[in-house]
Amino acid sequence: MSKLLIVESPTKARTIGRMLGKDYRIIASMGHIRDLPERELGVDIEHNFAPVYVDTPRSRPVVKELKSAAKEADEIFLAPDPDREGEAIAWHLAEVLKKGVKAPFHRVTFHEITRSAIEEAMRHQGEIDMNLVDAQQARRVLDRIVGYQVSPLLWSRIEKGSSAGRVQSVALRLIVERERAISGFTPEEYWVFE
Repeated sequence: MSKLLIVESPTKARTIGRMLGKDYRIIASMGHIRDLPERELGVDIEHNFAPVYVDTPRSRPVVKELKSAAKEADEIFLAPDPDREGEAIAWHLAEVLKKGVKAPFHRVTFHEITRSAIEEAMRHQGEIDMNLVDAQQARRVLDRIVGYQVSPLLWSRIEKGSSAGRVQSVALRLIVERERAISGFTPEEYWVFE
């Protein structure tokens, strides 16, 4: 019985490999294997802001290796980091690898790289948390929409190379509004008698 465990980094893969032994093949995804395209918006605004993902050029050789390993595996364990980004990576891995693969997918999470934590995670397999995946996608789509639509406006009005972000743009607006309120304040003398 062959088991495939996918983690994010090669260092984790080597360390975990020494702990789990020969029953497992451990491969690093090297982070995200898909992303929005670099040179276009990559968000279908007309259809519920659906993201349009493409393989990253850096990930193509890794995806090829993962597909080959997945076809030979009896079970596939997705073990990217236990956070919003890691959950999205696990979902992308499952989406890309499930075509032509009969092995079941399991989500495993651990917060430390120790033998006991890894073994505990393998005993308590779960599912991909789609709420975390949706949260990551929403953040990524918002980043893209704001960045791709506001940054060109800044280039034409302020300076080429300026950028706008989902958080920094709102924070900047709050600062400007507060500064205008401070500048527009006219102090008036008043007295309180008791």
